[in-house]
Amino acid sequence: MCRINPKVDFAFKKLFGSPENKDILISFINSMLREEEKIKDIELKNPYNIANYRNGKMTILDIKAVDEKGTWYDIEMQMAEQGYYDKRAFYYWAKVYTDQMESGAIFSTLRKTISINILDFNYLEEEDFHNVYRVYNEKSSKELSNIFEMHFIELGKFKKGFKDITNTLDRWVAFLNKAYEIHSNNMPKELAEDEAVKKAVEKLEVMYFSEEEKEEYENDLKRLRDYKEAFRTAEEKGMNSGIEKGIKQGIQQGIQQGIQRGIEQGIEQGKIELAKNLLDVLDEETLATKTGLSIEFIRSLKNK
Repeated sequence: MCRINPKVDFAFKKLFGSPENKDILISFINSMLREEEKIKDIELKNPYNIANYRNGKMTILDIKAVDEKGTWYDIEMQMAEQGYYDKRAFYYWAKVYTDQMESGAIFSTLRKTISINILDFNYLEEEDFHNVYRVYNEKSSKELSNIFEMHFIELGKFKKGFKDITNTLDRWVAFLNKAYEIHSNNMPKELAEDEAVKKAVEKLEVMYFSEEEKEEYENDLKRLRDYKEAFRTAEEKGMNSGIEKGIKQGIQQGIQQGIQRGIEQGIEQGKIELAKNLLDVLDEETLATKTGLSIEFIRSLKNK
């Protein structure tokens, strides 16, 4: 079985963003594209290089690439839940799109840019695990331009077992979700029949980390565990504390009506306590999404 989690930023970048694994990346990208858009070759614009982590050049672990037709791709794996992730995705799509233009260049040189966002949390209000967004006319449904395309893959919404796999995207998502239970010597036939997925399993299984790489990988894991534990603890403490305070206030206001009102006040107080506990852990937008409090109110908590 694979001892390394391919969803961790660092491991994902090393597996899919290394030049020797271009065939793996091509297969992964093709699994999301229409048949007539599938690609044959790709050039990595920011290939994996451990030195870039050490000197701070690679803080966002996305993968940028250009195919043989000139289409640009920006691929990001995100494990830690973030509020307003759609705005983040638009920002990085726009950055890749605008960075194509050199000084003095004209707009006609801009090429189609595809953003692929793999999320280890549920974000969209959609049932399907794979959703694609393009630019269409609201009335006629005609596409304005094919210059923009954004994919979201929400890993938690993928519920298929190995026997239910029907296409290449299913195989890749199953690989990302279940790498810990896949062994190259006893691989489910639904995965083994795909050479690129098979290679990914084998590469991950024997992936070697230098001391520097091991430190970066373990730091990624630690940050993720700390984030999840801090959120769980803060949520538990905040809601319990808030409800307790609210019920006490409610008892003072009257037994029946008071307790009901107190619980309502407690839930609101719990949100505030939760926000206070996470001020140093989450950004303002994520806190607002998680608690239902306004960004202005969260900023006021920081200034107290």
